[in-house]
Amino acid sequence: MPAVIEQERYTCGIGALQTVVAIPKAVPILHSGPGCGTMIAGFFERSTGYAGGNTSPCTNFTEQEVIFGGIEKLRGVIDNTFKILDTDLQVILTGCTAAIIGDDTETLAQDFASLGYPVVHADTAGFKHSNFEAHSVVVNSIVNQYTSRFEDKNPPRSDKNLVNLFASIPYQDIFWKGNLREYKRLLEGIGLKANILFGPKSGGVSEWQTIPSANFNILVSPWYGEPIVENLERRYGQPWHQFFHAPIGANESVRFLKGALQYALDQGAEIDEKKALAFIDKEEKDYYEELDNLATFLLEFRYGLPNHCHILHDSSFTVGLSKFILHETGIVPKEVFATENTPERYFERIEKDLAETSAKRKIPLYFEPDAGKAQEVIRKIAHPGRGLLIGSAWEKELAKDKGYDYLPAAVPSNYRLAMTTNYIGFTGGLRIIEDIYAIVLGSYN
Repeated sequence: MPAVIEQERYTCGIGALQTVVAIPKAVPILHSGPGCGTMIAGFFERSTGYAGGNTSPCTNFTEQEVIFGGIEKLRGVIDNTFKILDTDLQVILTGCTAAIIGDDTETLAQDFASLGYPVVHADTAGFKHSNFEAHSVVVNSIVNQYTSRFEDKNPPRSDKNLVNLFASIPYQDIFWKGNLREYKRLLEGIGLKANILFGPKSGGVSEWQTIPSANFNILVSPWYGEPIVENLERRYGQPWHQFFHAPIGANESVRFLKGALQYALDQGAEIDEKKALAFIDKEEKDYYEELDNLATFLLEFRYGLPNHCHILHDSSFTVGLSKFILHETGIVPKEVFATENTPERYFERIEKDLAETSAKRKIPLYFEPDAGKAQEVIRKIAHPGRGLLIGSAWEKELAKDKGYDYLPAAVPSNYRLAMTTNYIGFTGGLRIIEDIYAIVLGSYN
């Protein structure tokens, strides 16, 4: 990663406090300086949740803690948080300073756990991880230190139709609530039960307790989240099924669901295959019925619609959106960018997945965490016709300069309020079409 980057789309490791905030009635305990929570709150915006961002309990590291250590201060913060907040789980997140001086948060968490308190610790020092990586650190910490206490009541792989889903990173994906809700609906539609673990449609910490009993795990990601399913495979013998990009629209939603269905059947799930396939067919039929209703409009208005686009997002959505945009809107993806500082060892996998989008058209892919450089690429090129730019708040001025239509779909998301909207699945594809054409139509007087 470059020493200094412009217009970042991710945060340091302590940004995984959003992973904790997304669990109902879970509280992050920041063992860090006072600016860390403020920084994360400013980056994600409108993401405080039950006790996140500026409201997160924090030891507010000072010179005194640097010299003498901050463990006793941390102990007091945890004690007082249990007194003041109705919390089901507390997760200690270490900042850079605490990690550098070597405060033993592990032993402190164990002390509380031995007394029956739901307290775990996670090493989220910013110099060690990005928040994409720290998300896995936090999830594995909760599994290893909290979920493990309930293994006797939830024997490994005891529920043949239950799966653990790991897909959207809360708040890093601005549509995470709607997306996880839609994943749950779709998986239940084919006869599975899904632990989505985060958000109001999850069962809170009680759902985390049932993780061991799941028959297998589903990972929707080209790389982030792999340490989670690898840990669960080692710990509980749970195999995992991976779908490498966000399934958006009919083509990829059908592939995702049929892949999950076949994998479930292979793992011995008790599913009515005929009924599951009928559900998929019905969802696909409903999707194309909506597109059929657009046919006249699209034909008459075709010269006023974008004919090409650029996408700046994390690799899962960059690939997923490229496949959807090309095949189901007729807009051609040109240069696209994966902006989450993807580890180099995954480049080939992601490039191969994107290359399978079309045998006739190559979509140039840049792995570029420095969005200033990504924008410079776009500024220097020119494609004929009307353009569309899908990205974050950083791209608004670039779109204006290029005369492109602009769809905000990634963090930071200053110009969009996302509550329960989803961008995955059949309904997510329809929502993206709505958003694109609403922007286009809104540009005409």
